Amino acid sequence: MVTAASSPMIQIDGLRKSYGAFEALKGLTFDVPRGQVVGFLGPNGAGKSTTMKILAGYLAPSAGVARVGGVDVTADPVATRRMIGYLPENNPLYEDMMVREFLEFAADVRGIPTGERGQKIRHAVERCGVGPVWGKDIGQLSKGFRQRVGFAQAILHNPDLLILDEPTSGLDPNQIVEIRHLIKELGQEKTVIMSTHILPEVQATCSRVLIIAAGQVVADDSPERLTEGEGGIVTVVVAPKNGTPLDAGRIRGLFSALPGVQEVKNSDAEGEGTLGFEVRHGKQDPRRGLFEAAVQNGMILLELRRRQVSLEETFRRLTTAK
Repeated sequence: MVTAASSPMIQIDGLRKSYGAFEALKGLTFDVPRGQVVGFLGPNGAGKSTTMKILAGYLAPSAGVARVGGVDVTADPVATRRMIGYLPENNPLYEDMMVREFLEFAADVRGIPTGERGQKIRHAVERCGVGPVWGKDIGQLSKGFRQRVGFAQAILHNPDLLILDEPTSGLDPNQIVEIRHLIKELGQEKTVIMSTHILPEVQATCSRVLIIAAGQVVADDSPERLTEGEGGIVTVVVAPKNGTPLDAGRIRGLFSALPGVQEVKNSDAEGEGTLGFEVRHGKQDPRRGLFEAAVQNGMILLELRRRQVSLEETFRRLTTAK
């Protein structure tokens, strides 16, 4: 028998959501086990926010089932909301309230018993680093501290699942690093699903990446395996050995014929007479072949540098193909 405690933290099965004639979700299906930090990615309009709002109980699906901790979010929204801490993209806060007043209000709304509120608020304040602004009005706070207050209200009731929609949107680089550390700390004890357009955040904080496009899953793996499977790009810069001008078209043909090479494009060179190329390849590393082709055809190899395809490039390929 599958119990709530043994079931995945999130179960999405055949989820559909339509807004009039527009179908935002088209049979979306995936699970998230307990204790996992997941980056939920997709271009604008892919269905990310719609999925997260359905999970949080703010939207009803047109078809399919969404479960949190084994509980259907539509059948028992109150029970599922007790398990969820939600930080929406716009992080709605009452600007005329002090931080202390807002967190006390949030604890009251969450139904935290009076005798437990002080301890739970202190814990959230400490975890999220909002002590320095405890007595300030929210309207006076920087964007970074507002986000921290948003995190504090989301974890007040010690939820099992955190749903974060663009948690670092609008932050400066220093604030992004601070929030990234906070997410990693919270992810050590809770399940986290995070939607973001900042792909380095995903590589820094998430153990798994789900990419959706046009309302369907197009990739599901760790950040490392997603990029490893894409191969890499080798930058090549060559110069003539005897002063004879190089023929870019001929060189592209030589490189394109090598095993493992998928595409050869012109790239930046290093001065007069030199030519640069960007060589995209699959799993097979073509650098030995590129070196031998350059030497055997009377070229001096000025640069031969390989880099792995980035998560951003993988994202673009998967989401623009739809």
